[in-house]
Amino acid sequence: MKCFFPFKDKSKSRQGNSAPELKNKSGSNSDNSAANRSTKSAGNPAPSPRSIPEMYREKQHNLTVFSFSELRHATNDFNKLLKIGEGGFGSVYKGTLKPPNGNGDPTVVAIKKLNRHGLQGHKEWLAEVQFLGIVDHPNLVKLLGYCSAESERGIQRLLVYEYMPNRSLEDHLFHGTSAVLPWKKRLEIILGAAQGLAYLHEGLEIQVIYRDFKSSNVLLDKDFKPKLSDFGLAREGPVGDRTHVSTAVVGTYGYAAPEYVDTGHLTVKSDIYSFGVVLYEILTGRRTLERNRPTAEQKLLEWVKQYPVDSNRFSMIIDLRLRNQYSFSAARKIAKLADSCLIKNAKDRPTMGHVVEILKQALEESEEASSSANRSSESSASKRATLTKPPHRAGITDNASRATQSPRQICFS
Repeated sequence: MKCFFPFKDKSKSRQGNSAPELKNKSGSNSDNSAANRSTKSAGNPAPSPRSIPEMYREKQHNLTVFSFSELRHATNDFNKLLKIGEGGFGSVYKGTLKPPNGNGDPTVVAIKKLNRHGLQGHKEWLAEVQFLGIVDHPNLVKLLGYCSAESERGIQRLLVYEYMPNRSLEDHLFHGTSAVLPWKKRLEIILGAAQGLAYLHEGLEIQVIYRDFKSSNVLLDKDFKPKLSDFGLAREGPVGDRTHVSTAVVGTYGYAAPEYVDTGHLTVKSDIYSFGVVLYEILTGRRTLERNRPTAEQKLLEWVKQYPVDSNRFSMIIDLRLRNQYSFSAARKIAKLADSCLIKNAKDRPTMGHVVEILKQALEESEEASSSANRSSESSASKRATLTKPPHRAGITDNASRATQSPRQICFS
């Protein structure tokens, strides 16, 4: 069954144009199509959950339809100097949009321009509009609008997002040009990312499987608040009595769950596995795969197995750049959480709701340890000040003492 996804003229347009009507040309069957959904019966009167396209039609008016010329002008004809990212499906540019009425300040945005060639690019573009058009959460990047237009260069498909000035978690963990990301900030970022995933898994009418959780897809705003981005690979979760969704295996090497790679069976627990990988990246400051290291250290998950969380060697995997400025008990808690996310049997992995609670506990432990260390430091400083204070002379007040003392002479030679 072919899937049709219309963009009607209810959407806001900067140029007054109606939104184009598009068709998903994949021609593939969807496990979550209306035909495959659970139907009502006398014994089960509850309505079937709505599909993503059905939910989108209620909210499509919130997105702006941009013209190609407007986005080309916003990026100075997609100037290479304004390119801020590039992936398998296209390039991302920093752009500046003028207000539609000419009044007010311009808006800085991120504009993804998808490759014109290849069916997968169209499918990713369509999925991003669908999913980001319906979600609303502070830890998910906001889609402002889109463009689908014919030009002298062919069919153009673009997405316009809020701009995230602090790049990605990957940039701050692995690029030497960035300042070292403090322990507490790492926990705050991964907690926010977990809350975004929990919303996708548990906070909507239907489950959403993100399918591409990795450090490069966790973007950071001006205050380093994390937001998940890049929903091109997202899929609806199973409905009714289905246990999984069957899809082609796509994603990033090192992050994909083994059962998904082996069978193509996708569940929310596939996201949990990917989350466990990023937890170890947070702890170690290492990528999931680093071929420039010794053979035994190239694959992150194999390397950390040599340093079990309950062993005396565990501390050897902690990112050396943290210089012991972290809570050791909280680090153990994070490692144990990562191990539970990486359990081979997907059903035994925790839910994202449980992951969020454990991360909150680890953050609280870190904050308490930091406060205790500060109090201890202040107490030590106070004791040192008391020990170095000159003895008070009995029978003479401080003022009298100063009055009877001759001024100190300072000689310069």
